[in-house]
This record gives sequence, C-alpha cells and structure tokens, in this order.
Amino acid sequence: MKHMLQICCKNNNISKEIPIGSTLLEIYHEFNLDFPFQVVSAKVNNRSEGLNYRVYHNKDVEFLDVRDPSGMRTYIRSLCFVLYKAASELFPQGKLYMEHPVSKGYFCNLRIGRPLTLEDAAALKQRMQEIIAEDIPYHRVECHTSEAVRIFSERGMNDKVKLLESAGSLYTYYYTLGDTIDYYYGNLLPSTGYLYLFDLVKYYDGLLLRTPCRENPTALGDIVKQEKMLEVFKEHLTWNHIVGLTNVGDFNQACETGYATALINVAEALQEKKIARIADEIYRRGTEGHPVKLVLISGPSSSGKTTFSKRLSVQLMTNALRPYSIALDNYFVNREDTPRDEKGDYDYESLYALDLKLFNEHLQALLRGEEVELPTFNFTTGKREYRGDRLRIDDQTILILEGIHALNPELTPLIPNEQKYKVYVSALTTISLDDHNWIPTTDNRLLRRIIRDFNYRGYSARDTISRWPSVRAGEDKWIFPYQENADAMFNSAMIYELAVLRSHAEPILSSVPDSCPEYAEAYRLLKFIKYFTPVQDKEIPPTSLLREFLGGSSFKY
Repeated sequence: MKHMLQICCKNNNISKEIPIGSTLLEIYHEFNLDFPFQVVSAKVNNRSEGLNYRVYHNKDVEFLDVRDPSGMRTYIRSLCFVLYKAASELFPQGKLYMEHPVSKGYFCNLRIGRPLTLEDAAALKQRMQEIIAEDIPYHRVECHTSEAVRIFSERGMNDKVKLLESAGSLYTYYYTLGDTIDYYYGNLLPSTGYLYLFDLVKYYDGLLLRTPCRENPTALGDIVKQEKMLEVFKEHLTWNHIVGLTNVGDFNQACETGYATALINVAEALQEKKIARIADEIYRRGTEGHPVKLVLISGPSSSGKTTFSKRLSVQLMTNALRPYSIALDNYFVNREDTPRDEKGDYDYESLYALDLKLFNEHLQALLRGEEVELPTFNFTTGKREYRGDRLRIDDQTILILEGIHALNPELTPLIPNEQKYKVYVSALTTISLDDHNWIPTTDNRLLRRIIRDFNYRGYSARDTISRWPSVRAGEDKWIFPYQENADAMFNSAMIYELAVLRSHAEPILSSVPDSCPEYAEAYRLLKFIKYFTPVQDKEIPPTSLLREFLGGSSFKY
C-alpha cells in the first residue's frame, strides 16, 4: 500500500489523503475543482510552485490560474521559452533579448544581422504555434551549479554563466524544452499545450509578445501606443550596452572587481544631467515667448516623484526661475464628500476626491497675478482649513505640482497647454537578470516602498505587500492611461539600486511569517534580490533619489 499524506486545499478548505510523491497536477485532479480558467501553478505552504512539483509531506495547497499575478508570471515565462526555442531554430546565429514590458505586452529584440521583417515575425509566430500544438513537456533539471555553468558555456550562453557564477549557489536548475535548454527564475507550465493564447507582432525595430489580459484571460491585452516609454527604455538600454552592463552577471562582476563606486557616480550624474536638461527646456520655452507657469509631475507609487520635483526645483533656480510647490493633497474635498469605490470605501485615489473647481479657480487667479489663500487639509479631522498661507506669483515664478493625477487633462482643463510642462516619472528598470529574464519595474518600486513604509510609516512588509494590489489598480486607472501626455519622461531607476536595496530589504522581507498569504510575494522578492552582489549605500550622495526611501537625504520630506 502506498504511503499517504494530508493535503489541505485552500481553494475549498477541504483536506484529502493523497499518495506521497504526487504531483500538484495529480492533486488538482483529485480535488475536482471547478475553475473558470485553466490552472497554471499553485502555492504550496505559500510558496509558488509549478504543477510538476511533487509533494512528500503534509501541505496546504492553493491552485492558481492566470488571473493571479503568480499564475500569469508562470504563463509568460513558459511562452518566452517557446519564443526562444522558435527563434533558436529559425535563426540559429541570432540572439534573442526579452527586454521589457510595453504596450500591454513584452518587447523583444531579435538580432539577426539585418532588420527584422513582417515575414520574420510571421514565421516565428507560426513555429511557436507548432511547438504549442506538439504539447512538448517542460522539464526542470536540478544539478550542481558548476554543471549548469558548463552546459550554458558550451552553448555560448554567457549571460547565464555570469549570473550563475556570481549568484553563489551550490546547486541550481535549468529547464529543457525538447532539445532546447534555458534558465528561468521561476516555475513553468507542465507542457506547451497549456499555452492557449498569445500573439507575436513586429513592433518598431523589434517584436511585441502579446499575452492574455489578466482581468479577462480569454482576450489579449490591447496594444497601447507607448512611443515615449519605448524611447526611454531604448535610451537606457543603449547606455547599458555601451558600458557593457546589460545584465546582472555583468553588474556583479563589475562590483566584485571594485567598480561599484564608479557605477554609483555615473548613474547619479546621468540622472542629474537629465533633470538639468528638463529644467533647460522649461527655461528655453520662456525665452521663445511661451513661458511655462505650471510644471506637472506624475508617476506611479514609489517612483521618486518627490525627490525629482525637489531636484528639478534646484535646477530651475540655476536658470534664474523661482519654483514654488503646491501640494495637491491640500485640495482634497472634506472626507464626507469623498467618492466611494465599488466596495463602498472612500476612494482617495479618485480624481474626484479633489476639489477641482477650487483648485482651478486658485490657479487661474495666481496666473492673473492675484493673491490667493492656499488651503491646508487636516488629515486628522478630514476637513479643509485655512491658516493664512497666502501666495502671489510673478513672472519668474513657476508652480510645481506633483501628484498621481498631474498628467490627467481633467485636472487643469482651464490652464492653456503652452503654460504647462508635464513630466512622467517612473522606475523603468533596464538591467535584466539575463537575456531572457527581465526585471519587472513593479518589483523595483515595490522594494522601494517596502523599505520606505517600514522605515518611515510604521508598516511591515506584510502590510505593504497586502496593499500593493489596490495601489496597482489605482495606477492602472488614474496614472498609466495619461503617461504618454508627458512632455518629458524621467527614468528614476538606477543600474546599481537593486544591489543597494538588497541589504535593506532582506531583514524586512524575512520577517513575514510563512503562515500568511503575503509570504509568497516576500519569498519571491527575497529569492530575486539574492541574485545581486550587495552594495553598501555609504557612497550614495544625500541628494540621490534613493535617499527618499533609504534615509539620509539632504531634502526635507
């Protein structure tokens, strides 16, 4: 008789005796669950695992489909492997780079010694469809790291070699798909037949890999024009390529040979140069007869908007302009007038949580040269107050407005466009783990926020992780649709920052108990940042944008 173990299924809170060594896929069939979409992975004791994972001890198991972020990551990784297999078969001398998310998909650069054509994209898509139709199993192979390094080295995959050699793990794993080998830092599907929906199209000078929409997995995400976003990514990737640091393995090697301080200095100088150029552009408009009176700064959570606005103010002053910051939060409506969300809770993220009428009246009065009394919002009482803060501006004054709605045309509809300069700020991470594993920009921002919330707001990592989905939903609704309205995009991510964030984030993430749902995300982030050789923050200047999260800034917040 086969030994049995106890599995508690969190999807229906039913426990069953299951034969020891069963795969998650076999366990899923035992529980007879009714999912509206195909199950793609599972959490085992709050750790994400693939459906081929075998269970040898009593466990809690929660099955996931593509609507869950972890499930969607499993789907996309598996799809990327199919694209790599197709590309390596059709263009054996080519090199595929999975670079970054854009336009509700993933931008891929396939270098084959000539420009890509529509026919190339069509051939790749057809081969991918054939591989999916063959229902080829994905196999995970665990081995000594030196063995994996040898295998990747023989195939000329030096990005993987550098990553594995610098990560410092005794054992590692790789994946096979037929006779194709690759490395992914997370689980994959059982086989290619699970990939039911995708598209691959030519996109500018590369390819766009389109994936199911998380909210409606039966449809592909809409292609959204994001030319300015794509340009910022390309600019930084070009710089990474010039200095020879395209992936984490390159970065780790540079740090281990004593170049960490130089990388910090250059990254900080690049950002200062970009901020100075934006300030110069604002000044230039004034000299050409179109003076900017209002600088609008927007961006998602933990993108560094506040430090950016302070550094921009300094650069504007070097152009003999007088910046004055207006806090959008002070124009909140009284709490009882705040709109409510679909759950009936106050929706402070909504544009209509602001008194748009009063805000625009004040802006127009200021631009006419009149004096206004600025409000202050009392967050304790939930009421607007007036404390005698009066403001009148002159020709040299520029108003700085920073907030999530700053690029929304509905915020300042009465202000002429030529008097506004709009800046979108976000942490657009351009360094990759390796050629086929990009670093999600949201992971960069979430790590920043976890550290800041812990240091300055009294929130644990568990608190921040649990709130993150609602923060992201607010960004999708109120920020991302307007990002292409920007006159300038500023990338606040720095090539060295995840190596610095590692030593700050590890103890905070390690405190999340494995009994809570947030542990899955904490564990994933911990695993991810261990790829980076840690860098101490003592060399980071006090004006650095990172100081907003780590502390030690010379700016007041």
